[in-house]
Amino acid sequence: VQLQASGGGLVQLGGSLRLSCVASGSIDSINAIEWYRQAPGKQRELVAKITKGGNANYADSVKGRFSISRDNDEKKNTVYLQMNRLKPDDTAVYYCAADIIQIRPDSTVVARNWGQGTQVTVSS
Repeated sequence: VQLQASGGGLVQLGGSLRLSCVASGSIDSINAIEWYRQAPGKQRELVAKITKGGNANYADSVKGRFSISRDNDEKKNTVYLQMNRLKPDDTAVYYCAADIIQIRPDSTVVARNWGQGTQVTVSS
């Protein structure tokens, strides 16, 4: 199982970016998918989360600016993070994470998987 995050880049204050997180491999189901970020010298923080049912939650710092969504085609196992009105404080490496479910003949395995991170830099 692999999570691939992409879409980061350099953008000016007030600009927008859309991050993508694609899960691939042996996947029977995915619970919530989350986006985290980690700025230099700071702890990793949860930015947004979307459940299997489509319920979304956001950190206070990004509410009203960021939007998390799942691809309409569930088979794509893709989640997006639309980031608008970006600020320099949003500069960080963004990671996606998901609890991947694998159904085996004698057990069900749920494992936390992380993407490799994508750099977002917002200049003032």
